[in-house]
Amino acid sequence: MLKVLLKKQIAEVFKGYFYDAKKNKMRSKGAIAAYFIFFIVLMVGFLGGTFTIVANSMCGGLTAAGFGWLYFLLMGGIAIMLGAFGSVFNSYAGLYLSKDNDLLLSLPIPVKTIMTARLVNVYLLDAMYAAVVFMPTLIVYWITAGATLPRVVCGILLFVIITGLVLVISCVLGWIIAKLSLKFKNKSFLTVLASLLFIGGYYFVYFRANAFIRDIVANAAHYGEKIKGSAYVFYLFGRVGEGDWLAAAAYLAVTVILFMLVWRVLHRSFLQIAGSGAGAVKVRYKEKAVREKSVFGALLGKELGRFTSSPNYMLNCGLGILLIPLCGVLLLMKGQTVTEILSSVFPAYPDIAAVLLCTGLCVLSAMNDMAAPSVSLEGKSLWIPQSLPVEPKQVLRAKACMQLILSGLPMLFAAACAALVLKTSAAVRLLIIVMPLVYTAFSAVLETVIGLKMPVLNWTNEVAPIKQSGAVTISLFGGWGIWVVFFLLYMFAGHKFGAAPYLAVWTLLFGVLGLIQLKWLDTKGSAIFAEL
Repeated sequence: MLKVLLKKQIAEVFKGYFYDAKKNKMRSKGAIAAYFIFFIVLMVGFLGGTFTIVANSMCGGLTAAGFGWLYFLLMGGIAIMLGAFGSVFNSYAGLYLSKDNDLLLSLPIPVKTIMTARLVNVYLLDAMYAAVVFMPTLIVYWITAGATLPRVVCGILLFVIITGLVLVISCVLGWIIAKLSLKFKNKSFLTVLASLLFIGGYYFVYFRANAFIRDIVANAAHYGEKIKGSAYVFYLFGRVGEGDWLAAAAYLAVTVILFMLVWRVLHRSFLQIAGSGAGAVKVRYKEKAVREKSVFGALLGKELGRFTSSPNYMLNCGLGILLIPLCGVLLLMKGQTVTEILSSVFPAYPDIAAVLLCTGLCVLSAMNDMAAPSVSLEGKSLWIPQSLPVEPKQVLRAKACMQLILSGLPMLFAAACAALVLKTSAAVRLLIIVMPLVYTAFSAVLETVIGLKMPVLNWTNEVAPIKQSGAVTISLFGGWGIWVVFFLLYMFAGHKFGAAPYLAVWTLLFGVLGLIQLKWLDTKGSAIFAEL
């Protein structure tokens, strides 16, 4: 039974490689092979190659100076961090709140068997992520310092220790996220928040890692003595890779003890979390008056509710909602410096800072493409809005208005911040506020039109219309393409007329095109929607 459950868990991880959710059918053998080849190239070739270069840049100098343990400490720390964060979401969803909990718990299968299958699955994913870092680490060290028996055996034991620690950390983090998710009525925001924190932490570490590693290598003696003096346990961790049998035995024993403690906690809390109805919140009925909404208000509320209930929808189509106001705050803090640098770099172009800031804001606005998959997300429930006693144009306008509200309000704040920091004429300041707002309205209507013309209704997973549809691809890259053309035209010819006339022409162009698209949406577009 354990073998069957483990096979099921691994099949779920690689389900997308075998099954096309967009077309609702199995992939061909050639497509399956291509997906796995791409996966191997990405993990072994790209990521493995990257960490091989990192390991090679450190190993020679640290080993020659007698600080091979520091090399293993640094690379082992990277392996633990990548492994833990790479599998924490799998441990959260796959270990605790899997969709088949009710089915498995209703079968005559011991709870320990279910837990073991899921823990083995989590461990294999942990080991895969950690191996991307640590296998090149070991190979580079054995080539550089020599592959003696103690170094080979202890190096392999260190990999086992690292993967064991990663398993413990990912289970603990997954347990914390699962417990928190039971307290939230809408877990979508928790998932989005955790994802954004992970992305932010990843890029912070990525951009600081090179400087940190160079500093460690350049001052290895200083940092090595401090670690040995005040953090001896980390020194022993690195000594395992160098072939220290005693350190290897001590760390292996600690890892086993930690895992036993985690297993005991999981076993005691597994049924409570897994049997909680995937985080269903008990709500006590309380009678209260409900305010009647207008038809358009109800349709708009439905669109906003769908957006806020889907982490995939929010992360892939609405990231600009956070980036746009963040850009405004950065402009208030560093705007004067940025505008001065831009003006000094392009002295021959008047008001280049205003044009570039306007371009940047609208590029961020183009990242918000909520309207593009909105028609496709109706899926098999499309008959519901079609059968309601409302005009099709009201349904389509609600989809466009959702994107306009979610993008327009942050854009108003950011554009106002840009206008405050710019030292230019009143006309340019006004246009740098008006033009991004007009473009935001134009893009909301245009993306609704594109989504209506390129619907993907036969899907089994919402990721298909959100990430894999032609409408989303055209909306995103087409939006960025518009602003590349906008900036290049200004550099070649627009600057001769001045920033104010140039911005005014584009504002008028977006406004007219937006009205034309809205008219089409109300007439021909409504007819197309009714016949889908």
